[in-house]
Amino acid sequence: MILKVSNLDVSLSERKILREVGFSLKRGEFLGIVGPNGSGKTTLLRAISGVITPDKETIYLAGKDLQEMSRREIARRIAVVPQNTFINFPFTALEVVLMGRNPYLGRFEREDKEDGEKARESMELTSTWSFRNRQVTELSGGELQRIVIARALAQQPKLLLLDEPTAHLDINHEFEILSLLTRLNEESQLTLILVTHNLNLAARYCRRLILLKNGSILAQGETEEVLTSENIRRLYHINALVKKHPLTGTLYTIPLSREDQTAPIERKKQVHLVCGGGSGSALMCRLIDEGYRVSAGVINVLDVDQETADFLEVPTVVEAPFSPITEEAHRRNLEVMKNSEIVVLTNIPFGPGNLLNLRATLEASKKGIRVIVMEMTSEQKRDFTQGEATELLRCLKERETTFVKNIEEVISIIHR
Repeated sequence: MILKVSNLDVSLSERKILREVGFSLKRGEFLGIVGPNGSGKTTLLRAISGVITPDKETIYLAGKDLQEMSRREIARRIAVVPQNTFINFPFTALEVVLMGRNPYLGRFEREDKEDGEKARESMELTSTWSFRNRQVTELSGGELQRIVIARALAQQPKLLLLDEPTAHLDINHEFEILSLLTRLNEESQLTLILVTHNLNLAARYCRRLILLKNGSILAQGETEEVLTSENIRRLYHINALVKKHPLTGTLYTIPLSREDQTAPIERKKQVHLVCGGGSGSALMCRLIDEGYRVSAGVINVLDVDQETADFLEVPTVVEAPFSPITEEAHRRNLEVMKNSEIVVLTNIPFGPGNLLNLRATLEASKKGIRVIVMEMTSEQKRDFTQGEATELLRCLKERETTFVKNIEEVISIIHR
């Protein structure tokens, strides 16, 4: 056991920040801590690193009470990558990384060859050796963050605490840093605690998660057990899908809508979406958020829009996976449309399999139902029916159907 936190309470300025937080870590584990702003994530890291004193002595590092350890002892075991780093003095990047060797130096002792080698090794791992002689005041935010990570690695810690370490990095360096941390975790058994707002990042890299809310642990355990739609709803008050990525095999989340879906009665029109392939998910969520009654169809089972509709409990006319729309599904779709005040046709391509959806939309228009067509792509690029779809869209235009370019225009029209 490298770390044990038991019934941790922390108060700052007479205000309780953390309440009865408890967990333990074995060597080589990778723990993620996620939660809303103000939930106590950074305070927890500061308590573990010994920067702030808890209300009672409840943190143990390798079996030893943290409060009984000197700052030098702690720094040889724990390194911290803070959320924000400001260095106003014109140190070189190498000089900053060498500061990570301070726990191993005497009071007036200078760095030796071994310290230089450790610093270089850390900089090469973080791809920062090439600008070792540049002043840190000249570095970009992402470059400085990698230098700070290199400084932490130069401490040769057993436990590395990271508070939003990739907040200032582009996607290339974010992937590079997290891949590095994963490799150090797996090959060198470096124990990691990562604080992040990014649920997908935590799901991909962390094997265990703690969900922190209002200073208390909402849930903790294996990532796949903790990262659920219900827990995300309790933590952030939003509805979200949790899926397993087909390529990485890791979980990922798709935020859908706010939990509170109350809206004024006068806005609760019935809107029917003709969509598919994910083209309607964002609009579906927005309409639910705005308080409208929504239906959809015809959509194939396993389609992204169908899964979104199922999660949001939107009534949907469905067809078998990867199958063309049957006459039966087409008739049911027309029946649902009859009870709608507005039909929205999203920017979907048309082939022989879903052409009946376009015919149903035209039929709704002929029956006096208002039709809105989202057209972000030209008719020719969406038509895979040898011109049939283009002709039907032309007929819709002749009926004074409203054509729009984005979701905001759709919402604006429906509001009227």
